[in-house]
Amino acid sequence: MADEEVVRELLAAVPAGCSWLVPITGDDGRIADFRVAATSDQIRDIYGRGAQRVDSSLRELYPSLVDGPLWRLYVEVMTTGRPGRTDEFRYDGSHFEISVHRVLGGLLVWWTRVDEHRRRMDRTELLGSLGWAEYELVSGQSEWSPGMYRIFARDPAAGPLSRADQAAGILPEDRGITEAAWQTLDVGATSDVTVRFLIDGQVKHLRILSDLSRDATGRPVKIYAVVQDVTARIATRSEIERLSDQVRLGELTALAEHRLARQLQQMIQPVPAGSFELDGLQAMVSYLPAESALQVGGDWYHAQTLPDGRVVLAVGDVAGHGMEAANGMAHLRFALVAWLSAGIRDPGLLLQHLNRLCAQLGITATAVVGVYDPETRQLPWARAGHMAPMLGRSGRSIDLDRPPGLLLGAEPEADFPVAQARLHRGDLVLFYTDGLVERRGDVSRRAAEVRDHLSAISAAPGPDPLPAIHRLLHAPSPDDDTCTLAVHVKS
Repeated sequence: MADEEVVRELLAAVPAGCSWLVPITGDDGRIADFRVAATSDQIRDIYGRGAQRVDSSLRELYPSLVDGPLWRLYVEVMTTGRPGRTDEFRYDGSHFEISVHRVLGGLLVWWTRVDEHRRRMDRTELLGSLGWAEYELVSGQSEWSPGMYRIFARDPAAGPLSRADQAAGILPEDRGITEAAWQTLDVGATSDVTVRFLIDGQVKHLRILSDLSRDATGRPVKIYAVVQDVTARIATRSEIERLSDQVRLGELTALAEHRLARQLQQMIQPVPAGSFELDGLQAMVSYLPAESALQVGGDWYHAQTLPDGRVVLAVGDVAGHGMEAANGMAHLRFALVAWLSAGIRDPGLLLQHLNRLCAQLGITATAVVGVYDPETRQLPWARAGHMAPMLGRSGRSIDLDRPPGLLLGAEPEADFPVAQARLHRGDLVLFYTDGLVERRGDVSRRAAEVRDHLSAISAAPGPDPLPAIHRLLHAPSPDDDTCTLAVHVKS
């Protein structure tokens, strides 16, 4: 028998679902149970247990497993020594792929939770407007992911579009692009093209990355493709390029340049006309330009309910004014959305990524990011040189306890510690940029005024207190834009 301590130390660090099971035999010499001799502590079981399962038996841990299909597979592999596998094992509402090998006098079991993996894939596709497809060149059969059906506005029950129907949807002016893509695949390279399709009467710009698989003789057998709907990005980029071209051509005065920056801000982050719903929250955004027409800042916000039910709340401010600040604001806001779509939820890690981006762009900025969990009412948040959010509760208001956090772009490898705030039903939380309090005169006096307003409203918030906050704070700064994001905890 192998040294169990060595095996335990090795498997505990493996970042995958794996366990080493040692058989327990009865008086008749037959396998009566299995003991968990070692297991990964990185991937937990469906009950959240890691290494604490060690030295427990399967009968104790998973009683309904006994004498079932997986149990019989374990006994068979232990008896015959031949590896086994099941792709359709279901336990307590979860779906697993499991492979079993006889190793060191026991069983090495590798498992993957398929339903969780599929959920993550579906979220990624939805947030990134993505889909994937496979096409068998020999049989002509296609397979689509759920994202492809969303992109092509097609009922999944109807199955994938035929290649002929897909080709018919391409705008005539872009059909030469598809020919170029085929030529690229034919020479063994990966194709990356953007093609316009007419789908449900709407022109969509689809970026298609494709690769060709060949058999042992070199004959093409399958096409793999990843498709992303980039219509909104191209429309935004086209508008940005149009505005930038006007500036570069010298057609506009300095005043017009700042007007363009204002248009760019409004295009990238339109401000909702009133309050809007987030999961467990009511939110309202206010964006006030500076009184000075030339002082266009880089203030931005983001408020979104994520697919897992959590809510991201963020505001920030890029240093400088005019097109440069507006351009930096666009980079940061779109980058934040991209990292959220990749599944990053830790506010400190999100700020680390934004910090490295600022260092690469050569800009500085401040920001505060929180990710609220409506089930627990926990608000983990982090800041980078930014003011702490204000909390209004039962007629009192305070600044949330402020964790350390350097200015974005000041130090490329800085850390951003995460603070925790526990919210209550009826709480008001105000995220804001410095234009709200940094007025000519005493900054602390203006901050106290804002807290007084928040205290007064939180004393009797009513069903929708956010318009009242908006009215009280709606006063432009002489020299800087002001962005506020106010949220009311509803449940």
